[in-house]
Amino acid sequence: MTKHKMPSSERNCIFTELTPAFLIKGPALQTSPIVFCSPHSGRIYPSALVSITQLTPLQLRKSEDCFVDELFDSAPSLGASMIAARFPRAYIDVNREPYELDPALFSEPVPKFANTWSARVLGGLGTIARVVSPSEEIYAERLPLRIGLERIKYLYTPFHAALNDLIEQTRRKFGFAILIDCHSMPSTSSMNPKVNRPDFIVGDRYGTSCHKHLTQIVRQSLAQIGQRVRVNQPYAGGFITEHYGHPKNDVHAVQIEINRRLYLDEPTLMKSCKFQHFKEQMSSFCLKIVTQAPNIIMSSHVTK
Repeated sequence: MTKHKMPSSERNCIFTELTPAFLIKGPALQTSPIVFCSPHSGRIYPSALVSITQLTPLQLRKSEDCFVDELFDSAPSLGASMIAARFPRAYIDVNREPYELDPALFSEPVPKFANTWSARVLGGLGTIARVVSPSEEIYAERLPLRIGLERIKYLYTPFHAALNDLIEQTRRKFGFAILIDCHSMPSTSSMNPKVNRPDFIVGDRYGTSCHKHLTQIVRQSLAQIGQRVRVNQPYAGGFITEHYGHPKNDVHAVQIEINRRLYLDEPTLMKSCKFQHFKEQMSSFCLKIVTQAPNIIMSSHVTK
């Protein structure tokens, strides 16, 4: 196994292989107060990760929200903005607090201000993930802490600065902003592989991250292209939904989880024969949301 790279090499790898670290796609003139976000669809696995992982490329991709950015790429043509990470979740996860750090992953003590006790950290899925699944450890050895801090500084922080700017610019222009955080999920749980998950799960942090009628319109619109839609179980929304979704501050956030069997061959993580048709369905969903969701929020403002 190759020795861990020094931070300068990690930093150089980020600059040469992951620049830009994310893509922002928007219309020439933004006409919609909706921002779409795809934080886990990045598929550029940098040499700084590949050289030290003990997993195969296919195993590394198990935590990737494969092609989710493509499923929502009609958003700019509808007047909405979209941001998508290019780096993979297995390298750094921007749907976590900035310092949800797993002490078991690093060779030195983590900073005292780090959150080391969240359920996500305890499951090995902190800001710097230790696993891609409960039985698949990414690294055979502990990492120097400085490597994790480099990833946070040069990838996590710029991504959230850009996402925050998109949301704030949108809120200032329209009086409010709607964030749609886009994800995918395996068709079954590793804990209960015999039970199929629903087609979609909508998360609104149990009614706290957006107006309740926004959740309803998202659910109804998804029900038209999927057989089953569930709300908040088992995914109520991650850090992005919780951090940015504050209706009292005129920012409404909803997380969407898509069952991968709808568009993906799960064993190979390749696009299935259903991909193009499903993408067209998701484009129809985006159109419904762009058309209907803003009216929901504007109506709520009038009735305040």
